Amino acid sequence: MDGSSGGAGVCARPRVLALPRYAELGASSRLRTFQYLPQIRAAGFDVDVVPLFDDDYIRALYSGAISRAQVFGYYLKRIRTLSRARAYDIVWFEKELMPWLPTVLEQVLLPRRAKLILDCDDAVFHRYDAHASAWVRGSLGPKIGDLMARVDLVIAGNAYLAQHARASGAVRVEVVPTVVDLERYPLNGASRPGAPVVIGWIGSPSTAGYLKAVAPALRELQRGRDLEFVAIGANPDQVEGTPFRAAKWSEESEARQLQQIDIGIMPLPDAPWERGKCGYKLVQYMASGLPVVASPVGINTSLVIDGVNGYLASGMEEWTARLTTLVDDPALRVRMGAAGRAMVEERYCLQVQGPRLVEMMQNLLMDQVA
Repeated sequence: MDGSSGGAGVCARPRVLALPRYAELGASSRLRTFQYLPQIRAAGFDVDVVPLFDDDYIRALYSGAISRAQVFGYYLKRIRTLSRARAYDIVWFEKELMPWLPTVLEQVLLPRRAKLILDCDDAVFHRYDAHASAWVRGSLGPKIGDLMARVDLVIAGNAYLAQHARASGAVRVEVVPTVVDLERYPLNGASRPGAPVVIGWIGSPSTAGYLKAVAPALRELQRGRDLEFVAIGANPDQVEGTPFRAAKWSEESEARQLQQIDIGIMPLPDAPWERGKCGYKLVQYMASGLPVVASPVGINTSLVIDGVNGYLASGMEEWTARLTTLVDDPALRVRMGAAGRAMVEERYCLQVQGPRLVEMMQNLLMDQVA
């Protein structure tokens, strides 16, 4: 296990067992668990971190090379970890203990003495309750809601997820958005006179397909303009037929890559799964001082103040019009980018949300949430 363990005695530090879904290569776990660990430990907690899936799994997942035997091995490790969970004061897990396993098994595995925190940053419940199979809907549809009702605290990434938790009977629900560490996103005031305007997207291979929906608007925008389009984190084959070039993502380079972009975009279809997204790429764009254009879906409607830090765009005509306005007005891009950065500094950063999460854990141990 990662991290030190508290000893016995009246002055023992509270012990937290963190059970993220992935190791640090998995974006959700890196942002919802790992980046908070220094602040939690500095506040006096001992934290052991045991991901369900390691980085080798993530690499194999993106290459389509996962075997059932591998998954079975990961599940056995998680069960062994949970058998020792009674030694902890808090068990903090991401989404669910093990995907596709029935509620009754997870309920049995959850420790009785520890305070339980479920962190949810995706509408993972729709993977079950909206499944094409009636058997899956019937047997697993209530699973996430049942877990939310069982734990002591649900930490939701946005209001849509929080609403589901409350409707499921969760006793305590707090919204903690997915945030950036401002220290990793210094503002770059350098201009690039004469350079093409760069419209960019950042994400993973699992979400790169959303770009195809706005490709017609981008082609229209290209006419008579010196533009570039970059998709950070997409595979080259995923952007074929679009104006985008794929760029390799890494945690070390993403902030620098975003500094080379002038406008950030986030197209999404209006569907149940997408309504549960936490808008992290918008937060990244705004932290980088970029104006944004996004679909009016889910949390995007809260993150984007239309006409202030960017624009919301529904159809191809709106996408073309909003991007045209930003491409043709550098001063507007600067003003909107500054407004977005201010929003991130006020709410959507580790420096603000980290102390909140620590306080939630402290209050939970005192059997109250502020």
